[in-house]
Parts: sequence; C-alpha cells; structure tokens
Amino acid sequence: MNPLMQHDQQLLARIGLAHIKARERARQRRQLRVALRFMAPALLLVGGLLLLPVLYNIWLSFTQWQLFEGRDDFAGWQNYIQLSDNPYFDEALGNTALWVVASVLFPLSLGLGMALLFRRMPGQEWFKSIIFLPRILAPTAAGVMWYYVYAPQGMLNQMLGVFTNMPVETGWLFEEQLVTPAIILAFVWQSCGLVMVLLLLGLAALPRDPLEAARMDGAGPWPLFRHITLPLLAPTLLMVVILSVLAGFTVFDLLWVMGANYPQQRTLSLAVFMYFEAFQKNSWAFAAATAVVIGGVVLAVTWLQTLLQARADRMVR
Repeated sequence: MNPLMQHDQQLLARIGLAHIKARERARQRRQLRVALRFMAPALLLVGGLLLLPVLYNIWLSFTQWQLFEGRDDFAGWQNYIQLSDNPYFDEALGNTALWVVASVLFPLSLGLGMALLFRRMPGQEWFKSIIFLPRILAPTAAGVMWYYVYAPQGMLNQMLGVFTNMPVETGWLFEEQLVTPAIILAFVWQSCGLVMVLLLLGLAALPRDPLEAARMDGAGPWPLFRHITLPLLAPTLLMVVILSVLAGFTVFDLLWVMGANYPQQRTLSLAVFMYFEAFQKNSWAFAAATAVVIGGVVLAVTWLQTLLQARADRMVR
C-alpha cells in the first residue's frame, strides 16, 4: 500500500476516534446536567441541613460566642489552645482512646468467633437472632437496663450473692476501678451482634474455589483459616474495624445514661466533655472547638478507611 495512503487512513482513523470521544464526552456532560437538575433539591436540602451547620460550628469555634450574652467576638485559635491545655480534655481523649480500643478488640474477637461458629451450626438463625437482639435496642434503653443491672441491689449483685452465699452490694458504676470495665461490657454486649452479622455476610461472599483447592491439598482448619479465609475476609474486617472505631470515638448516650458525671474522669469521653462544656458550663465556642476536633478525627479515620479498603481490595484481586 502506498505510504501516503496509509498515512491518510491512520489520520482519518485518529480523527474519527477523536470525534467519537468528543461525542461521548458531550453525551456524558448532558447526562450530568440532567442528573444535577434532578439532584438539585436533595443537594440543597443536604447542604442546608448538614453542611451549613458544620460550617457554622467551625466558625463558632473561632469566636467567644455566648448563648445568653450575645457575644460573638473573634478569638482566633484561643479555644483550641485552651483545649490543649485543659486537663479534663486530656483525660477525655485518653478515655476515648480506651473506648476505641475496647470497641474494636472485644466485639471483633467475639463477633468473628461467633460468625465462624454459627456459620454451619444447625438452628443458627435462632442464635443469630438472639445475639443480634441487643443491637435493636436504643443505646439509651440499653444504658438504663445496664444501670439497674449494676445497681447495688441490682441483678448482678443478686446473682453474685447466690453464688457466694453472702450479700453483695458493690456499686459497679460508682467504684473508680470498676466503672470502666462495667461500661465496656455493656458496650460490647450491644455491638457484638452487628459485628457478627457483618462478618457472616463477608464469610458467605467468599469465593469457594480457593477453599476447596486448599482442602484438596490437605490443609487443616487452622491453616485454611489463617492463609485463605482471613486474607479473603480482610475487606470486611477492615470495614468492621472502621465502624467500631467511629462508634468508640462518638460514644455518648451509653455513658450518659449509665451515670457519666463531669468531671468524673473515668467516664469522661470527648462527647461527654463537649456536652458538659456546652450545656452545663455555657462554653459554646469551647464546645464547638471540641466538636471540630472530633469531626477532624472522624474524617481522618474515614480517609484512612478509603485508602486501606482500596489496598485490601487490590490484595484480594
């Protein structure tokens, strides 16, 4: 073929391909404009109800705003500096880190164990329903129930009295060394069911071919779990860990109902600290700065989840 004709054909092909791509981009832009028209009411509603309050809270954290005094003087970074120097904030941050570790470690361990146990157990639906039942309760209702369980004359002390054959009147929520394990137990009791269900769904979605191939090669239960099941389950485990971290970081209602009292340091989380600063001490701008810190950590955890989730998905593929 004549080189000149071949060059012309290649040029025409490139022009045609560019024309097709341009038409495709124009079609996508038209579809985007149509989609935005339909989404505009929802976007405006979400922006008005969610985005504007967040922006207002950020602005509030840089002021000295008082609810009953009408002051809104600009304070710069003063609230954040005071926050870093506040010993109760440091205590709340440490306690929140403890809730986060507990909310990840115990529910994940128990939930994974129960998911593996109930996966092929006869009558598993009944057991799963019973274990998931606490999750249906509102945290406030669960907190009230556990408050009476831990009361000096509550069910826990009554049961201990039966086993020890002596009266027990331990104030589980009033002893400094006992209140944290008691609240962690209540938190784990309510969160294990959801973790178990999520992991059961993850186990059900695992591909069967690698498991069957490993069994045919003579792999036992532990090597099968460690080298096949666990890596394939990594995306689901990561999602559960991130959800548990967020739950532990924002815990409030369970602590509040079970007797969190500022400045009782053992039950002071960041959310409880923020509540007392705003509604008890009328330090609204200071509380807004605390909310910004909590929100920043949540955003950082969410961003980290996105990166790790993408990496886990690539490893599975």
